[in-house]
Formats: sequence, C-alpha cells, structure tokens
Amino acid sequence: MDANAELLNYIRQNAQMGQNTIGQLMHISKEGLFGALLSSQFEEYKKMFDTVEKRLKSMGTEVKDVNALSKITAYLMINMETLVDKTPSHIAEMLIQGSTMGIIQITRRLKEYGSADPEILYMGEHLLKIEQQNMEECKKYL
Repeated sequence: MDANAELLNYIRQNAQMGQNTIGQLMHISKEGLFGALLSSQFEEYKKMFDTVEKRLKSMGTEVKDVNALSKITAYLMINMETLVDKTPSHIAEMLIQGSTMGIIQITRRLKEYGSADPEILYMGEHLLKIEQQNMEECKKYL
C-alpha cells in the first residue's frame, strides 16, 4: 500500500475510534453542556471519517477498519473507567488522555508520510487540529 493510502487509512481509523468512543460516552453522559460537547466532537470525527472514506474509495484503495480487538478493548476500558465515576470531569479526563495519544500518533504519521499528497497531509493536519481542539474543550470540565 502506498504512503497516501496508508496515511488516509490511519486518519480514517482514528476518526472511527473517535466516533466509537464518543458514541459510547454519549450514552453514559447526557448532561447538558457536556452532552452537547460530546455530540459536537462526535460530528467532527464523523465528518473526517466520511471525507477520508470518500477519498479512499475514489482512489480505489482498500479501506481498513480498526481491528476488532482494539474496538473491544476500548469498549471494555470505557465501561470499566465509567463504572464508578460517570462525572463530566472524569469523562473529560479520559477524552483528554485519548486526544493526547491521538496528537502524538498523528504527529508521528505526518512526519513519517511527509512526502504524501498535500491534500492528504492537509487532512492529517486537520485531524491534528480536531484532537487539539477537543482537548482544549474538555479541559473546561476538569
């Protein structure tokens, strides 16, 4: 698989995990403004996912989902982490940790695939901005 396809698939998988995670958290915390924040973040990941998926399909490239083990592990970790503490503060902390990992990973990928198509690099940079913005928004709830 070429660099463009690999980077796009990574961006798509990141957005997919964002949707899955926040979708699960939206069922746990529906509280006022925090629930609205979760919905907004979910929509950002969905837009990114849809945009990248369209690009992958237009290139005729294989679309790779997040592997099942990663999905199950994330699902179980969210359930365990929120079993006792479902407060917006605790969930915001969890999301900040996830966004921090996302920032590190997309930054590495952007450097690794620096010669990729500029439009695809832009999508990666946009994902980085989404992660940074999500983190800043969540800090308000700590």
